[in-house]
Amino acid sequence: MAKTADDFDHITIVLHGPRYSENIGAAARAAWNMGLSHLLLVAPQNLDRNRMLKMATHSAAHLIDQMEISQDLTTALRPFHYVVGTTARTGGRRKDLKTPREMAGELMPICERNRVALLFGPEDRGLTNAELRQCHALVNIPTAGFSSLNLAQAVMVLCYELFLAECQPVDSFVPRLANRYELDGMYEHLKETLTKINFITSDNPDQAMQNLRSFFSRIGLRARDVKVIRGICRQIDWYTQKRLKGMRRESSQ
Repeated sequence: MAKTADDFDHITIVLHGPRYSENIGAAARAAWNMGLSHLLLVAPQNLDRNRMLKMATHSAAHLIDQMEISQDLTTALRPFHYVVGTTARTGGRRKDLKTPREMAGELMPICERNRVALLFGPEDRGLTNAELRQCHALVNIPTAGFSSLNLAQAVMVLCYELFLAECQPVDSFVPRLANRYELDGMYEHLKETLTKINFITSDNPDQAMQNLRSFFSRIGLRARDVKVIRGICRQIDWYTQKRLKGMRRESSQ
């Protein structure tokens, strides 16, 4: 069944820190082969348009001409409601990994009403733990032995699975989710509030927050859910300040 770019209009391929122009061009070609048309580069190195176009070929040249470029990952991800990070490494904090097929099946209902980013890291090291914390879900491409894939190959595998999944009927509804900008503000507010009441320690708050990030990512927060959580944080802040002022008055008497 032939596809058009409109089928995946809410999905963007995000290449973070790509080092080689040829890989960018080949990734653009792989995406367009499977019907995806949005490409976003974050902090790219040594961009050479001619080398990109050589690998993209004439058919995907428009992706190179129209691609967006950002210098900061957090800023680049702010408009997206759902971010999928790719990782070749497993274990440690990289848990609950999905296969490309599992990921594709779950993304089809999500991308109907939400902007989705498929995030790929630099060729030499992949995404760091800090960068993966900005993702809602992680995907790992199973391999036999050597786990590292060429960037364009990884893009092709995920786009191909999305292409197959698009052919299947979607029987579930996913509402509009909070975007990355809204979530980042909520998590920062939540961290400050929970540190004040000693729910998490100030020594290593990021580790405790990772568990909360994983929990909320599984739920899938809407924008209004974020407002409720931040409202709770404001109420806790108000109450703790009130109690602190009361204790100070008592001690001064």
